[in-house]
Amino acid sequence: MKKSNLVIGLLVLVAVIAAVVSFEPSETKKTAAVSGKVKVGFVYVGPVADAGWTYEHDRGRLAVEAEYGDSVETVFVESVSEGPDAERVIAQMATDGADAVFTTSFGYMNPTIKVAQQFPDVKFEHATGYKRADNVATYSSRFYEGRHVLGLIAGKMTKSDTIGYIASFPIPEVVRGINAAYLAAKSVNPQVKFKVIWVSTWFDPGKEADAAKALIDQGADILMQHTDSAAPMKIAEERGIYAFGQASDQAAYGPNAQLTAIIDDWAPYYVRRVGDLMNGSWSSTDTWGGFDTGMVALAPYGKAVPDDVKAMAEEARKAITEGRLHAFTGPVNKQDGSPWLKAGETADDGTLLGMNFYVEGIEGSLP
Repeated sequence: MKKSNLVIGLLVLVAVIAAVVSFEPSETKKTAAVSGKVKVGFVYVGPVADAGWTYEHDRGRLAVEAEYGDSVETVFVESVSEGPDAERVIAQMATDGADAVFTTSFGYMNPTIKVAQQFPDVKFEHATGYKRADNVATYSSRFYEGRHVLGLIAGKMTKSDTIGYIASFPIPEVVRGINAAYLAAKSVNPQVKFKVIWVSTWFDPGKEADAAKALIDQGADILMQHTDSAAPMKIAEERGIYAFGQASDQAAYGPNAQLTAIIDDWAPYYVRRVGDLMNGSWSSTDTWGGFDTGMVALAPYGKAVPDDVKAMAEEARKAITEGRLHAFTGPVNKQDGSPWLKAGETADDGTLLGMNFYVEGIEGSLP
């Protein structure tokens, strides 16, 4: 009997793990169509004018309005801190009659789940998280695919062999990006070094600018970032070095500095999901899109990028899109030298979702 119970327990555990790390849209219960005007709320971690992460999410909201016109009403609250404030704002949207609420930052995950339990008839969508329920879906982009291309460009174009990286929080999404960019840069420039400064914020132009200056003073001649303002781009322009835009095209803030930018295009997803809500086909799904779905795109290459580097970057982007190239392909060791990926082996989605380590060659430690 004990052995039988153990087998059953293991099977249940496997099923739970499979459900948590499944990244293909997986349907649960579909819902009835919403009659009348649909009300959709958006909760933002930064201001809509951040020129990056929140700006692109708000462009998605505006696309919903443009697509559905008088059939939809959208509302948003910007600069909502992660934690109790988020729970209050999300709950208020549901109380005020929202049919669906999109919560657009990783730290909104637990508040979203908690509020969703209180409002079972409201649909919730959480960006970059992994907890779902019958009325909670999750969605994210494979930002690391874009980081791979940026890393190739950086590795080719750096003169000091030092890349500066401004990071927000040590969550898997951010760690994946650092590792992907470093591995790509290293593949074309074995001498390259990454210097990472953690600023413990998504949006703080002052902190981001200070980090950019510090990295430049340490020898970085190209900047990357996983924070939400254009401050690092402005500093790069002022100091005469190069940088990559984050989440949106930031060339207006660094016309000479920007080499390209990762663009997060949420509009098609938001339009589709609101349409699903309207016609009754909405269900709790998990979506993780990349170059292949258009959720990740690149801004036009800057004038400083040589033709041969553009060609290399475009070939990599195309290969990732077509499934011929994976950003995490072995041989790769972890930072401590222990083996991670064998030659030709690629990382599975579950490992990437939980990534909590640097790869070999990156200096420093995770906070």
